[in-house]
Amino acid sequence: MNTIEKKSVNVGNYISRSEMDTITTSYKQNRWAENSDRLGRADSLSVWLTVDELEGFLDRVKSHGGNGVRIHFGVIGEGYKIPEQVGMQTVVLVGNRSKDGSLENAKQIINGYDGDIYMPAPLCPPFCGTGGGKGRAALISRKDNSMEII
Repeated sequence: MNTIEKKSVNVGNYISRSEMDTITTSYKQNRWAENSDRLGRADSLSVWLTVDELEGFLDRVKSHGGNGVRIHFGVIGEGYKIPEQVGMQTVVLVGNRSKDGSLENAKQIINGYDGDIYMPAPLCPPFCGTGGGKGRAALISRKDNSMEII
């Protein structure tokens, strides 16, 4: 039996909580504040999805021959089913296929498969954490393997 070697090029990396705080603070200062001013209300800072949703999306991408995901930034247009989110920034996940597992050769596999495009919801704000969307809860993983909701 011939075995085809699965090639994957990992270009991302795990970062520390401190690095995350620096990146998100910089974003808030350099992009979010202006976006919010332009909107006249707080723009979104994040999207949330369950592990099951993410795995389901990845399974669909794989079933159409995909081996990667490109994440696009976007703005929700008029007429969207959740009116509170119109005009807010979001991300869209699009299934990709690359012959060699690299970004340079990645092509979208949309080709009529609506299942290979996914927009996570809800956005935060306005829908953050528990308590009717009023909090901004985050699950933080500690070095000692404990977790804390902040």
